[in-house]
Amino acid sequence: MAVFTELSDEDRQSITAAYGFRSLLSVIGIADGDSETTYLFRAKEGEFIVTLFENGAQPLDLERAFETMEALYRKGVPCPKPLRTHDGKATCRAAGRLVAVVSFVPGSSSTTAGAAKCRSLGRVMAQVHIVLERKAKCTSTDLPSGAVHGALVHENIFFLGDEVSGVINFRLRHDDTLLSEVADVIVGWAGESNGELNKERARALLQGYEEVRRLTGVEKEALPGFIMASTSKRLASQKEKTFLPEIAMVAYRSVTPDILG
Repeated sequence: MAVFTELSDEDRQSITAAYGFRSLLSVIGIADGDSETTYLFRAKEGEFIVTLFENGAQPLDLERAFETMEALYRKGVPCPKPLRTHDGKATCRAAGRLVAVVSFVPGSSSTTAGAAKCRSLGRVMAQVHIVLERKAKCTSTDLPSGAVHGALVHENIFFLGDEVSGVINFRLRHDDTLLSEVADVIVGWAGESNGELNKERARALLQGYEEVRRLTGVEKEALPGFIMASTSKRLASQKEKTFLPEIAMVAYRSVTPDILG
């Protein structure tokens, strides 16, 4: 999220009209990030994040992300409230770019997180999974599945103090086993470079998650294998393949009973 495309006065007026803002008080470019152009619009109605998509985003993809955020927002999950245009669309166009607008989310991302933040993240992840979980019939041996966020990484989670204040960026939302995202989050937030899990953070993530949604017995049994797979994915994406099998096995063995609770 950085400023690559400047907005002319005409562009600002076009966006203001599309979303029915009565009066635009200020427009501030946001310099964070590296893939989209992002502005903070202050209007009489409140503060809003305006994103201009630089990378060929498609309206149908953004419509899907909006529908996901709308479902979560209605259920009280901390995420931006998506704004639709006066004719009900998820996007408009300005400065030759596709534009989407959501409410401003207070807080900031954190490069490090202790147990308290991890516990809060675990709760919010479970809320997302419950709201989006498929209600199809499944047997006791099936792993529950549904829509997952797909990128619960540090830059997409905002905190106020130790509590999650907002989850952003739903463009990678997809269907998967819920446990796959649980494992990815544990590895991403509690995994060490040698494959070990930080027990305090991993335990806090799972405790927070299970305050909202209990893992099934099948999920608990499968979790070590999913942790191993998530660790392998992370190492492969970083091109650190020399010790991949050994580190992945360390991660597998790190899922001990005291972490599972």
